[in-house]
Amino acid sequence: MVNVCLVIAILLVYFPVYRYEFVSYDDNGYVYENSNIKTGITLKTIKWAFTTGYFSYWHPLTWLSHTLDWQLFKVWAGGHHLVNVLLHILNTLLLFYIFVQMTDAIWPSAFIATAFALHPLHVESVAWIAERKDVLSTFFWILTMLAYHRYTKNLKLKWYLLTLVLFVMGLMSKPMLVTVPFVLLLLDYWPLERKISWRLLTEKIPFLICSLASSVITFFVQQSIGAMAAIKTFGFKIRLSNAIISYITYITKMIWPGRLAVFYPHPGSALSVTKVAICGLLLVLISIYFLHKARQYKFLIVGWLWYLGTLVPVIGLVQVGSQAMADRYTYMTLTGLFIIIAFGAKDLMPKWRYKNIILTLSAIIILAASTLTSQRQLKYWKNSITLFEHTLQVTKNNYIIMHNYAKVLTKLGRLDEAIEIFNRSLSIKPDWAEIHDGLGCALTRCGRVSEAIKHFELAIKYKPDFAPIYNNFASALYKQGRKYAAIDYFNKALELKPDYVKPHFALGITYNSLKKFDKAIEHFDKVLELDPANIIVYSHLYTALAAINRTDEAIQAARITIKAMPNNAAMHHKLGTLLEKQGKFTEAIESYRTALKINPSRTNTHQSLQAILKKQQGSNEK
Repeated sequence: MVNVCLVIAILLVYFPVYRYEFVSYDDNGYVYENSNIKTGITLKTIKWAFTTGYFSYWHPLTWLSHTLDWQLFKVWAGGHHLVNVLLHILNTLLLFYIFVQMTDAIWPSAFIATAFALHPLHVESVAWIAERKDVLSTFFWILTMLAYHRYTKNLKLKWYLLTLVLFVMGLMSKPMLVTVPFVLLLLDYWPLERKISWRLLTEKIPFLICSLASSVITFFVQQSIGAMAAIKTFGFKIRLSNAIISYITYITKMIWPGRLAVFYPHPGSALSVTKVAICGLLLVLISIYFLHKARQYKFLIVGWLWYLGTLVPVIGLVQVGSQAMADRYTYMTLTGLFIIIAFGAKDLMPKWRYKNIILTLSAIIILAASTLTSQRQLKYWKNSITLFEHTLQVTKNNYIIMHNYAKVLTKLGRLDEAIEIFNRSLSIKPDWAEIHDGLGCALTRCGRVSEAIKHFELAIKYKPDFAPIYNNFASALYKQGRKYAAIDYFNKALELKPDYVKPHFALGITYNSLKKFDKAIEHFDKVLELDPANIIVYSHLYTALAAINRTDEAIQAARITIKAMPNNAAMHHKLGTLLEKQGKFTEAIESYRTALKINPSRTNTHQSLQAILKKQQGSNEK
């Protein structure tokens, strides 16, 4: 019965995501602009997933999960969303099951699972497609605890090895699971009540080795792409201060989940010393109290250390990125606090006459409020615009979200608004290359190419090793008619990132316009090698192949284009021209007629059709 209620509750909150879109904040890099996942599950994809450090992480199982999603759902974002929801449901049910198994306490376990299922801080992990790594790694985390619990009951090697394998799979989904060996030790203390001994410590050595290996891999991957540059930006004192405040802030947001945002800007040196001191004192006092009560109520210290310990990898002591904190980091860490609430509510409350009734009503009110708040928070994830506008309403000086918001406005053609937002973000962070780059793109689309070029030059000055800037700069130069200069910058982008699809595509188009068709074909072929699912390239490849009389290949390119875009009248006409050239009059006539069905006003197609019909009639009379 509890399981059914949990599933229904989650669906009530999260089912609307089947109508939601991708958001232009990591979803592009992870999914819809990631050509590496678009070929489906193949040996090449598997090899890539296990060897890449793309997007700052080594998490091959997450990549394979996204690959399978793309194979199933393609551009239907709702399908990707629903897989996240399914994993969240499984995580909730497994969490309930493991706590019932370990504690034999149904209602406290039900509260933990329900709070996990419905808390607004967890909306980000479920509703954000790019955070598949959160829900997937947690799935393996809880399975690891289940296998470990079974191992502690019979101490059989097969259960120990299964525990280790599941843990490794969790690390291959998200490296945040490096603290799981610590969690297993906490479970040994309570609720498993295992006798503290060297055996317990030595059992964890293989797990610690895996955690160390994952940490080393993550460090080198993130260092290699500059993701850890924030360590230099924020000194240790600032990082420690922010970590202390974040620990308390997460607790306050757990209690009162207001003003939640997808990105919280790091305050840097603007941190209040008084606030740091107060938060630090609270942490110390809470820790002393729980230590004092540890023997009498073991769950208090276990829950508290679970919360403190599992946040360590993401609390900001090792700063990655420019965020102060993130809602997604609480997905499994808040479980420690839920343990304290669930088991402490009954044991620590005074012995009132109607205590059980009060606890039951309180739990219902809390969980109902969580449900309503989560439903409201979920609505902000509907699309990029709703997400970014909400974030800008609840945060200050958020130049990163301003940048992303302006990029979306640019794509939608709302260029004046985009330029205004870009300029606002520049007033906060004038030396951030990505803002200059985005503003340059918006200005280029407005036809203000000279202004755009100045911003691209500044972007290169601030970040000279970032390939997309050179690609966008080259596009502006092309639009200005400086095609050879554009070629130079497209090639500079490829020097920095040889597998970058966009400059290869752009070079193909540029060489086509310069009638250097062999070079154009070379780059179009490279696009298809890197991104086999790229159908648009075939229409441009057709032009180059037809121009140098590689007619059979041109026909093939035309047919592929038509299959993907059957209402492309121009391509039907072009196919007819090639077929006519080969003397395949019947097929050519069919292509011309199809083009006219799609667009009856095509004068040149009417002329071509009349000409071939006369030619065919003359041939028949002979």
